Amino acid sequence: MSENTSLHQQLLDSGVHFGHLRKKWNPKMLPYIFAEKKGIHIIDLNKTIEGLQEAAAVMKQLAKSGKKILFVATKKQAKEIVTDCAQRVNMPYVTDRWLGGMLTNFGTIRKSVKKMQSIEKMLEDSSISINKKERLTLKRDKDKMEKVLGGISNMARIPAALFICDISHEHIALAEARRLGITTLGMVDTNSDPNKVDFAIPANDDATKSIAIITNYITAAIIEGLQERETEKDKMEDSEEEGTEEQMLNLAEGGDDSEEGAKKAAPRKKATGTRRTTSPAAKK
Repeated sequence: MSENTSLHQQLLDSGVHFGHLRKKWNPKMLPYIFAEKKGIHIIDLNKTIEGLQEAAAVMKQLAKSGKKILFVATKKQAKEIVTDCAQRVNMPYVTDRWLGGMLTNFGTIRKSVKKMQSIEKMLEDSSISINKKERLTLKRDKDKMEKVLGGISNMARIPAALFICDISHEHIALAEARRLGITTLGMVDTNSDPNKVDFAIPANDDATKSIAIITNYITAAIIEGLQERETEKDKMEDSEEEGTEEQMLNLAEGGDDSEEGAKKAAPRKKATGTRRTTSPAAKK
């Protein structure tokens, strides 16, 4: 209870409760609205805490199972925060521009990523002779591609979930995820439809402090999941090592017993062969 109280205070201080103007609201957000003040809707922070904890539990479980979560935030005030959080947990992210078909046409996107990586190798390899003009052109192309695809360069397959900072702003990403049946989690302001995401976190998606506290909370849950995964791996490795040691000891003991048993069980060999006798002629 005390944790929820302190979290409630932190959310209040960060301005998570501030919604949009009444004329911009979405009626489907009614269950998440606490009150209206001076024409602005106030979000119910109890509902925010519920949504946040539920989303964090899902993120933790996904991270524990070794799955990838894609962070999406192309808004100016969210770019740096989301990039920093995604890099901390080694998760893919999109913060510059969402390319159409980034999920639904993932094969083509992977080709572009491989092209970017090959250009990078060419620029780093000193054995390849490239003149100054070609090098400059390649560097420009690489920088241009890295700006858009840099965050997903290590994403070898379609992610298990999407975390979106503003579901109205990132409607293309959300539509692609829903089409592919990918789990979606997102910050939902009073001007958005909470039914479009699987796990809605009612919160102010415009203020930097609000975005920071929600994203950091989610990131902390992912870190917990990754740590639990590592501890489980270590336990499994230790148990495997113990198992192999026991097998070796059993084999060694079994080998000694079998040798002793073989010696005991082996029958004494009877002397076979004819007695040598000397003939009377030989005696003479």
